[in-house]
Amino acid sequence: MGFYADQVLPRVIDVALGGAGFAALRARALQGVAGEVLEIGFGSGTNVPHYPEAVTRVVAVDPATVGRKLARRRLAASAVPVTFVDLIGERIDMADESVDAAIGTFTLCTVPDEVATLHELARILRPGGRIWFLEHGLSDDPRVAARQQRFDGVQQRIAGGCHLVRDHAAALERAGFDDIECSTFSVAGPATLTFMYAGSARRPTGVIAA
Repeated sequence: MGFYADQVLPRVIDVALGGAGFAALRARALQGVAGEVLEIGFGSGTNVPHYPEAVTRVVAVDPATVGRKLARRRLAASAVPVTFVDLIGERIDMADESVDAAIGTFTLCTVPDEVATLHELARILRPGGRIWFLEHGLSDDPRVAARQQRFDGVQQRIAGGCHLVRDHAAALERAGFDDIECSTFSVAGPATLTFMYAGSARRPTGVIAA
């Protein structure tokens, strides 16, 4: 990970996605999360103030080390214990079926292989556990989607691998999740960046094939 991705981009994201408007979206998106939770793309801890009271523990994953420094104030104000685990390649250093829920906010747009990441979360989730997500992605407006396709490569270069054209509900289905509850809507800002996906999906009780 280079200096820009590790030191600069997390600070930009903290400012851009840490404001009051996104706080309200995060609070709504995380309703219903409970128990022991894995959060991918923890970043600067912008979700920490919005963990429901039913959350007992959070295990956090984020390769950018500066995010932990930016998260200190939020962590200090929270009663929920947060511990950090490492990525070993694309594998999260956690045992199978070890958490009740997973959280991904503005993260599934950036991981190199979204379906592979969802398979990894399914491995760690207990049977019947859910992933809760809030992401921007592919618009349902064909004109906006065409612009997203055009600028997707530029977005990846300037935003740490972030994709504009991912359909997150479709990725969850391809990864074997079921009971997918997904709302789509737009927020203020450039149309290529502001078509949102929010909801949750259940890990099936059976084994998910990779």
